[in-house]
Amino acid sequence: MTPILSIVVPSHRHAGLLASCLASVARHAPTGTDVIVADDASAGHLISRVAESFGVRCVRLPRRGGFCAAVNAGLAVARGEVVELLNDDTEVQAGWADAALAHFVDLRVVAVAPLVLQHGTSRIDTAGDEYHRGGYATKRGHGVAWQHAPDLLRVAGPVWGVSAAAGFYRRSALEAVGGFPADFGAYFEDVDVSHRLRAAGGEVWYEPASVVWHHVSASYGRRPSRRTLEAQSCNEERVWWRNTPRAERLRGLPLHLAVLVGKALRRQGEGTLTPWLAGRVRGLLTR
Repeated sequence: MTPILSIVVPSHRHAGLLASCLASVARHAPTGTDVIVADDASAGHLISRVAESFGVRCVRLPRRGGFCAAVNAGLAVARGEVVELLNDDTEVQAGWADAALAHFVDLRVVAVAPLVLQHGTSRIDTAGDEYHRGGYATKRGHGVAWQHAPDLLRVAGPVWGVSAAAGFYRRSALEAVGGFPADFGAYFEDVDVSHRLRAAGGEVWYEPASVVWHHVSASYGRRPSRRTLEAQSCNEERVWWRNTPRAERLRGLPLHLAVLVGKALRRQGEGTLTPWLAGRVRGLLTR
């Protein structure tokens, strides 16, 4: 039996993008899908009004909490056995849900990554996540044109992790590992969750027949602010320390330091070394 689906869409200010996202869900979601918009304290209840216009449920945070807080608020009222998180700058395509939900018949599967394409192009944004033990995550197939994608990306199979931009999760498994890390705010929270789901023994799969379009970087622009860069750097560092077992840290630390040196040189070349370093220091202090 196909599991019942809840969709949680966190949103703060992108009313136009949210409307496009909800319109695509209305067109393509299976009958009975439970749709929830998590209004992250939008000005003038703007996001709540968009949700109301589509006749979907809405939970509103009393003050801005960030992506993770909004996700957790939506999860708290979700009814489905499976929950998909959708960024408000995504649009789902026909059949996307059924293709992903089929994997959850296997109780070992705790998350499914759809094929996420960059909106308006045939290029892949992500076909699931991978994580390097030195301390960084990568998007499988990122930037590759779909028509030239290797066979590995054209078939369903196990992957390391799921991007929360459009990831499907077994709700009970997500609740068992504590949900999304509220102190992260946003950025790399999905990598942290994938670590915990895998550590609990869950399996993660990729399904290329589940297609979602993503307006890439619509949330923070093509040139992220210094504040955004610092938050990304902080959370990336937190992920490594929180999810690398103590017994493996000493052995893995030289590789992690090598990764940090490489990243620092890159940031220096980009002129963003200061916020990157500030974020790393904050990550070490709050790990």
